[in-house]
Amino acid sequence: MSEASKNPEVSISQRLARGILAAQPHKAAGARDVGRRMVLDIASICIAARAQPYVAAAMASVDADGPCTVLGHTRKLGVEGAAFVNGIAAHGEDFDDTFEGGPVHAGVVIVPALIAAAERHGFSGQDFLRGLAVGSEVMCRLCAVAPTRVHKAGFHPTAVFGVMGAVAGVGAALRLTEQQLVDAFGIAGSMASGIIEYLADGSWTKRMHPGWAAQSGYRAVRLALEGFKGPRTVFEGTHGLFHGFANTLDGNFDAMMAGFGETWIWPTIAFKPYACGTMCHPYIDCAREFGKLGLDPASIASIECEAAEGVLHRLWEPLDQKRRPPNGYAAKFSVPYAIAVAIVRGDAGLREYDDVIVKDPAILGVASKVTYVVDPANPYPRQFTGHVRVKMADGSVHEFRQGYFKGGAEHPLSDEDLARKFEANCAYGGLSEADARALLAHIDSVFDQATVGFSLSSR
Repeated sequence: MSEASKNPEVSISQRLARGILAAQPHKAAGARDVGRRMVLDIASICIAARAQPYVAAAMASVDADGPCTVLGHTRKLGVEGAAFVNGIAAHGEDFDDTFEGGPVHAGVVIVPALIAAAERHGFSGQDFLRGLAVGSEVMCRLCAVAPTRVHKAGFHPTAVFGVMGAVAGVGAALRLTEQQLVDAFGIAGSMASGIIEYLADGSWTKRMHPGWAAQSGYRAVRLALEGFKGPRTVFEGTHGLFHGFANTLDGNFDAMMAGFGETWIWPTIAFKPYACGTMCHPYIDCAREFGKLGLDPASIASIECEAAEGVLHRLWEPLDQKRRPPNGYAAKFSVPYAIAVAIVRGDAGLREYDDVIVKDPAILGVASKVTYVVDPANPYPRQFTGHVRVKMADGSVHEFRQGYFKGGAEHPLSDEDLARKFEANCAYGGLSEADARALLAHIDSVFDQATVGFSLSSR
């Protein structure tokens, strides 16, 4: 890389800032609908998780009360604290939206950051929508720079790209200047974090990543507003974000910036039907198809699956551990468990990842028979696919394939699907039907509000 490219006349953060200032996301077709679906989904997941011990720990760790809603709770926190706890709750059950080209989870960072900032700074519904769109767009587009390399380097893309998305979203809603946005991106580069060692034991740190990104992005914006300076080459620089988190100085920034502010990709964000890692989902659908045959799971001799090389280190290996996850959270990142629970229980919802359920001998017995072979032609990360080949004890074979992620851009969940998911999540979290209806009505009108607030959901 030449010195000129290391120190360009116009940096990536400057190009991004100019694109943000010129963007008019509210004019894009379907923007309101996508924003509504994202807020609806994230809010219900926060409600579903509100009584979980990791949410209680996050709440207890925050000293400062303030004006900002923690979804599903009566206690209000300062803006950073609310963004932090809501981000943790939103991602804690791994039931949140996904951008297939990443994968990255935009809603769990951008929605908590924008709700907290809206309640602190009095955003209108249109400001709120602008922030959701711009923040989500930046998070998704960052995935195009060095596909799969952040994960392979041992980091969580949602954590690393999330802080930049939060800067973009909050900065867009607050109408920062070009220089303030550049400084905020530069500052946020030193706040990015998130290692994936949680895969070793199913501990809770992945749950923390979106909350940390949401609060850090807001803090970077506030620092920039007060004149604090950050490096303008934070993305492409010799010691920049992609050098640090993707081990490369050769990122494809043209792919990231092409059409930015004019062509919107955030409407392709996918919503999950199952409460686990997204790449498990097509395998679950295949396993459920096998389950419809009504055959005895105990008569299964072996299950072989074709898999993408790019997901092995997260979802397949070490295989012995993935076959016997130590707890429900670890099970969310195991394809063998996902296949087994879908065959034995016919679903992979919140209850299927309970710590007690994952010890079920019937499920573990099926999981112990799952193996994989690498498919070198697998289109991951552009497309998520599933394949299950079940051999029975009598020698018969049943094979199922699915070349897409149900809930994704080509096979989206319907509004009715999302409404059912919303209702089920609220019920799982113990919210009354009346309060759930009130929250739904509130979300339906949020982009028309003069001043955005979510205290209605704190019941």
